[in-house]
Amino acid sequence: MLTVRQIIDIVDQIAPFSLAESWDNSGLQVGDPRWQVSKILIALDVTDKALSEAEKLGCDMLITHHPLIMSHEKQIDFSRMPGIAILTSARSRIAVVSAHTNLDKAQDGLNDYLAQKLGIRCTDVFLADAMNNESAGRIQGLGRIGHLGGAMTLEQLACRIKGNLGIPQVRIIGNPGSMVSTAALCSGSGGSLTTQFLGSGMDVYITGDLKYHEARDIESYGKCAVDVGHFSSESIVVELLKNRLGQMFDAGKYEISINTYDQEQDPFLTI
Repeated sequence: MLTVRQIIDIVDQIAPFSLAESWDNSGLQVGDPRWQVSKILIALDVTDKALSEAEKLGCDMLITHHPLIMSHEKQIDFSRMPGIAILTSARSRIAVVSAHTNLDKAQDGLNDYLAQKLGIRCTDVFLADAMNNESAGRIQGLGRIGHLGGAMTLEQLACRIKGNLGIPQVRIIGNPGSMVSTAALCSGSGGSLTTQFLGSGMDVYITGDLKYHEARDIESYGKCAVDVGHFSSESIVVELLKNRLGQMFDAGKYEISINTYDQEQDPFLTI
């Protein structure tokens, strides 16, 4: 077995917590760093359903991408989140740990994995951190830019993305017949990087959660974008973390069981 603290240290090797944005709350959300862990559940979000699954499977830890606590709570109400999660964690001794923007930025992290899934050959970080270890060849930051592997129409790219991510629809900005060959991408909510994209020289921006006026800006510049949705761009984090943690546990000969919560769904339904 390993302790919660030891597993957090392993996650830190995969995605250094020092990379997290200042507003972010990656790391231990609930639990005791001294608790012993033999079984882990991985999910995108900390939800009551994910915690119920962790309880059912007898897991000692829930590792997620999105943190449980992102605001300054003034009271803990056990009838709603995050109180439900805190109560469940304490009652069932399930530690909750999140790797959010640190995993977004890390080399071989979520954005690299998304690019790989979409068949994009990355050439650089989209928005590099101010502090980077360039001498070690580790330029890290938000998003990625790269080549699509050949010119195609925006519509063809949208179809490729749907197929590769296994999703029924995406939203596009721009003429479906526009030719694109280079892309910027950012998993999750990438609207804040719209200005960065418009000055990047890339043909198309692949992200989620674009707002109306951000879409208008992209349109006015004659650029293209594919909004795959927040959930669809990040749900792949479950398999990413399973693979990376599995490699680390195997290398250290740690007998830790890794389970994935595969029943998560996008909270948005299209009617």
